[in-house]
Amino acid sequence: MQTMATLPPVRGRIYTIRPYAESDAQAVGQLIADTYGRFNLGWAAPDELAKLLGPFRHAGSADSAHREAIAQVLRAPAVYVAEGGGQVAGVLRGRPGRLASLFVGDDHQRQGLGRRLLERFEEESRRQGVRVIHVASTLYAVPFYTAMGYRKTTGVRIGWSFEGRGLRYQPMKKVLP
Repeated sequence: MQTMATLPPVRGRIYTIRPYAESDAQAVGQLIADTYGRFNLGWAAPDELAKLLGPFRHAGSADSAHREAIAQVLRAPAVYVAEGGGQVAGVLRGRPGRLASLFVGDDHQRQGLGRRLLERFEEESRRQGVRVIHVASTLYAVPFYTAMGYRKTTGVRIGWSFEGRGLRYQPMKKVLP
């Protein structure tokens, strides 16, 4: 059962973690475009960046086709949103045994939101009988996942994101207690 959880105030802000709603698509899309581009794709040339961002490159667009493409990517068995001060501050997407993505906005990092989103996903995974969670971590996020108990499973790999190639990632996993 997916419910909303209010977190203790951080720097005067009250955050909640709740299930994603389709009405969140534009705000979540913009958060992913900004965060993914800034922290994970800074190495990419502009034309390659657009390919790597996929539909998120159109996050600010009012075009209904662009908005539907973003909403389609966001659909997953488990999607949680962290919200604070009336804005989307973070998002996690996954399915049983696989964490697909976790993003926390620049202004909201280092406040425990990523940890709380991940703990929520792990709790739900345990309830579903999942014993191991896998993630293809960007190199930027490896220290975070390591601190959360995830371990590297192989060396760094080079893969793709949407239509783009060259994304370096670290396969990791966590055995749930």
